[in-house]
Amino acid sequence: MRKKVEFISGEHRLRGLLESPESEVKFYALFAHCFTCGKDIAAASRISRALVQKGIAVLRFDFTGLGNSDGDFANSNFSSNIEDLIAAADFLRTEYQAPRLLIGHSLGGAAVLNVAQYVEEASAVVTIGAPLDAAHVAKNFALQLDDIEKNGKAEVNLAGRVFTIEKQFLDDIKRYDTRHIGQLKKALLVMHSPIDSTVNISEAEKIYQAALHPKSFVSLDDADHLLTNKRDAEYAADVIAAWAGRYITYADNANHITEHIAETASSKPDKNEVAKGHVIVEEKNHKFTQHVSTNSHYWLADEPESVGGNNMGPDPYEHLLAGLGACTAMTLRMYAERKNLAIKHIKVELTHSRDYQQDCQKCESESQGIEAIVRKISFVGELETAQYARFLAIADKCPVHKTLHNNVKVVSTLLNQA
Repeated sequence: MRKKVEFISGEHRLRGLLESPESEVKFYALFAHCFTCGKDIAAASRISRALVQKGIAVLRFDFTGLGNSDGDFANSNFSSNIEDLIAAADFLRTEYQAPRLLIGHSLGGAAVLNVAQYVEEASAVVTIGAPLDAAHVAKNFALQLDDIEKNGKAEVNLAGRVFTIEKQFLDDIKRYDTRHIGQLKKALLVMHSPIDSTVNISEAEKIYQAALHPKSFVSLDDADHLLTNKRDAEYAADVIAAWAGRYITYADNANHITEHIAETASSKPDKNEVAKGHVIVEEKNHKFTQHVSTNSHYWLADEPESVGGNNMGPDPYEHLLAGLGACTAMTLRMYAERKNLAIKHIKVELTHSRDYQQDCQKCESESQGIEAIVRKISFVGELETAQYARFLAIADKCPVHKTLHNNVKVVSTLLNQA
């Protein structure tokens, strides 16, 4: 699930892309791209997509003056990059959940090493092809340094594109030392290719030596600096996901989610207080997005952007269909196992003939309701001719199906007293 997002950093509006798994989000990560690159560079895009497949939501954005973000690149510097990352983390914290993982590529790696001290919720930091300090970036335009110092600015050619570098940029990167790396107090993964011709692997060694444990190093073998080979980017993502899982457990993240709910909701249930068999639904943003909690699970419900939602989760009717579909598949699986049927895989596809927004607008009418649910069941395997009808009949035996056909009464109580 891809969502374009915007947030403010200083006086500029920055634009990014939040990619989330269709299923439950394990935790959020913040990705910082390389110097003069952008959120859409292949490495950032491929690593983000691969992490999403592992259940990790990733926010990547264009720094001030780059890509689709506002501002003038010539007026930006390493300090503004840090401010942009802090603003991005604040955005995630306010709208979704604070990032637990910080990832930085090249100069972005140096940036996240610095930003980590300002994102208390982050438990782990990853650098990819990163230098020890920001001053290293000046090597990319070493021949123009004298012109910049003398004239206050100069045009430099970086990766086939022309950028204006001002003296203030050089002055700014000289302000930063590396003491913060030894004070990280977060797990660190350093990833670097031994044949990186842009940032020598000796920089990775310096980062590793400056950091305290827990810290890890993974070689990216024959990858280039920009990880242009798709396999290299996917390998990096696989390693990051597996490594981060050691330091960011789902249980820990559930606690962070609960804390976020407690801070933003008017009622403050702890997930441990949700009784077994109960479901708690409460607003996330006082619009359509809802927190949904059970005794052991958490997810979001929402509406599509086309009707004013943020599309951060299934809509109410989709939840209803999911309940029926899951129950149907489970019931059929139990029956197949009990009868030793040669059924390898079961799939249930459901649709309904009503529109939630239209129904909600007419909800005061007693006659409104779902008129038809179409359930299509398919399977991989073999059945005898006589077994087909019985197999379909068993689908109607699922408990949720029976509940929908019963004369169900919804008893509502207003807990607030007049």
